[in-house]
This record gives sequence, C-alpha cells and structure tokens, in this order.
Amino acid sequence: MALINMTLQGKGGVGKSFISSLLAQYYLPRVENLQCFDTDPVNQTFAGYKAFPVETIRLGERQDEINARYFDALIEKIIELPDDAVVVIDNGASTFLPLLGYLVEAQAFDVLRELGHEIRLHTIVTGGQAATDTIQGLLQILSHLPDLPIVVWLNEYFGRVERHTENGQTEGFEHSGLYKKNRDRIHALVRLPEVRKETFGHDIEQMMRARLTFDEATHSADFPVMARQRLKMTWRTIHHSMEQAVL
Repeated sequence: MALINMTLQGKGGVGKSFISSLLAQYYLPRVENLQCFDTDPVNQTFAGYKAFPVETIRLGERQDEINARYFDALIEKIIELPDDAVVVIDNGASTFLPLLGYLVEAQAFDVLRELGHEIRLHTIVTGGQAATDTIQGLLQILSHLPDLPIVVWLNEYFGRVERHTENGQTEGFEHSGLYKKNRDRIHALVRLPEVRKETFGHDIEQMMRARLTFDEATHSADFPVMARQRLKMTWRTIHHSMEQAVL
C-alpha cells in the first residue's frame, strides 16, 4: 500500500519545504507513482517546484486553523491513490498545533493504517537559535502521535546539533537522553551537514529560490561551473545519508 511521508514542525524557517523537496527528489526516480501535497497556508514553497507533481491543499479558512472537511478531502485523495504510490506532504508551521490536535481527535492516521498504508513523520531539529524550539516541536509530535515512526532531520545549516553537558563534554543528538528514550520511535536520523555559507550555503539558497532540484541546478547554465560542482557534492552527501536511513 501507499507510503505516506508528512513533514511536521512548529518552528518556521528551519527547512521543512527543503526536506519535502529532498524526499521528492529521492523518490522521483525510484517509484512510478509519486504524489506531493503542499498544505502550507503561508509559504507554498513546495508547490513552486515544477519537477514534482505537487497539489496545493487548503486546510482552513484562516492561516492558523484546520477545517475538518478540507483535511478529510486530503485523506480521500490519498486513499484513491494506487497501492504502490509514495506521498510527500509538506505542512506549514502556522497550522502545526491545530493539525496535531485534529489528527489526534479524528484518528486520521488510524484510518489510513487500517487500510494498509504506511506512515512516516518527518521533523527537523536544528542547531543555533532555533534548537530549543525545534526540540519542543519534536517533543510535541512524540507526545501527540505516540504510535508512528519519526525520521529526525538534523539540520546543521544554523549550527551543529549538539549540547554541552555539565562535565564540559559536547554531546550530539544521537547521544542525548531524548534520543535514547525514544529510540524505538525514531525510524532514522538524517544529517544535513554544516556547510560554508558563503559558497555551499549560497548555492543551495540560489537553487531553492529558483525552485530547482539538485539535478536541474547542476545542469543549468545559470549556475557557474564551481557552484554546480558544489551542488553535486552536496547532493551526493545528502543522498547517501537518505539511502543509509532506508527511506
């Protein structure tokens, strides 16, 4: 049956749409039936990619609400997909808490699982200033949706995902108490490594602003030769991490 990937994170601007695009790029050459949905009411970045079959779905009348009828329509669309389909759903930060509440209240994922569909939640933990907020988002997902596997993306663009312990040591996420306590829930960790912002980071930002895939950007004359080389190197690293995660 269908594999349903949903990105969820309450902190905006940490790379949800980028990760949705990575998932779509990963699955596109691997599956015959890929269907993507963009439910972000504020920034429909994912829907801007022409390389993927992305459908925009409206979840509510306002940016911070969920209308059950609209979400039910999304569930119906997923149910109607072929058994071998892979689904990628990008959600906005503004509807994070209302969506969590609705998923729990309506037991929407239970309906899909009873029909044989596999569900994976994808969330992001960052370093830097957003670290605490993204950890809180992960904790809310673990609390509200306790029976679903989670892929945690460690986005180190804003800084390394680590903390300093009381004895002065540096501890990565995979050694944290949070990870150890919830290891059975976490399907995989995928690390987006820290990059030099002036070169690699700038190239990625340009690629995302143009809503291009790595393959499109590395074949585009709009990018200088060395920028294309850096993007090739970046995609090889990320793709390898995704393969290791068995997505």
